[in-house]
Amino acid sequence: MPRMPSAERRRQLTEAAIRVMARDGVATATTRAIAAEAGVSLSVFHYCFDSKQALVESVITAITDHYVTLVKEALRPKATLEDTVRAGFQAYWEHVRAHPDEHMLTYELTQYALRRPGFEHLARRQHEMYREAYTDLIEQLRADMHLGLRVPVAVLARYLAAMTDGLTLNYLVLGEEAAWSGVLDTVTAHVASLVTAERPADAPRPADAPRPAEDAAR
Repeated sequence: MPRMPSAERRRQLTEAAIRVMARDGVATATTRAIAAEAGVSLSVFHYCFDSKQALVESVITAITDHYVTLVKEALRPKATLEDTVRAGFQAYWEHVRAHPDEHMLTYELTQYALRRPGFEHLARRQHEMYREAYTDLIEQLRADMHLGLRVPVAVLARYLAAMTDGLTLNYLVLGEEAAWSGVLDTVTAHVASLVTAERPADAPRPADAPRPAEDAAR
């Protein structure tokens, strides 16, 4: 077996674990099956992961990174804010459609962690990662397009994480692909309504002008 840096070997095993868990379920995914999927020995697996907690956390992180990377790339500024926001949601949605089993696995991981004593913190960490990912995406978009917000970043990030989570589960249960173009258009319009053009930092403000809501929200 060729030698491989430990970080790369962990990545290989994590991707194998995602495939096995998506196919067989989290509870029944054995270390032997994951090692076989990755083409390594059990001793290599146990060298890379000293507990199932560590493996589950690595799986959660990897799945989140899969679609966040796509969305970040798609969020390059377009002609309008609506076009830019829609592109980000579309990139995420294409990932859901292409990898439904992987997204279904995220919900199973949550339930597994919540029901297994000692693993509860992994479910919390999973949803904290969603919020952190949206915070990064919002800050990226604000910087690239010089935008202000009508609500605090923390509120918008939590809202987007909860909304996306619910919409994804709804799609996984009901399907109905034809309906989702309209859904994404509605979400895009709503998110765009919470964003406003940012006043230049050097622009003077009249002494009697009321403080804009978007400035107060920052």
